[in-house]
Amino acid sequence: QVQLVESGGGLVQAGGSLRLSCSASRSINAMGWFRQAPGKQRELVATFTTGGSTNYADSAKGRFTISRDNAKNTVYLQMNSLKPEDTAVYYCDAVEILGTISKVYWGQGTQVTVSS
Repeated sequence: QVQLVESGGGLVQAGGSLRLSCSASRSINAMGWFRQAPGKQRELVATFTTGGSTNYADSAKGRFTISRDNAKNTVYLQMNSLKPEDTAVYYCDAVEILGTISKVYWGQGTQVTVSS
C-alpha cells in the first residue's frame, strides 16, 4: 500500500500561483497530478512516468511545472498564471508496477479555486 497526502490547495485570484505537494508513504517512481472539475471527468494534469520523464496536459504546458524531491518521496505541482478554468479538485496519483499488474493509488484531493 501507498498512502498519498496532498496539500497546498486554496483560493487564488486569476493570474496568481499555487504550489501543490503530494507526499507518499514510500518511494514510488510514477507519480503525478490529475484534476476533476464539477460535472467533468478526472483528467491528467502532469505526471512523472516510471522512466522518469514528464507528461503535461496541453492546458498545463507553459504554466504548470511538476517536480519531485526523491529524498522526501514528494511530488510538487507549481501552478502559475492560474485561470478560473483551472478550478477543480486536484488529486495526486501513484502507479506501482508489479510484474504484469499495475496498482494505482490516489490521494484524498485538494481543492483549487481560481476567482476571476
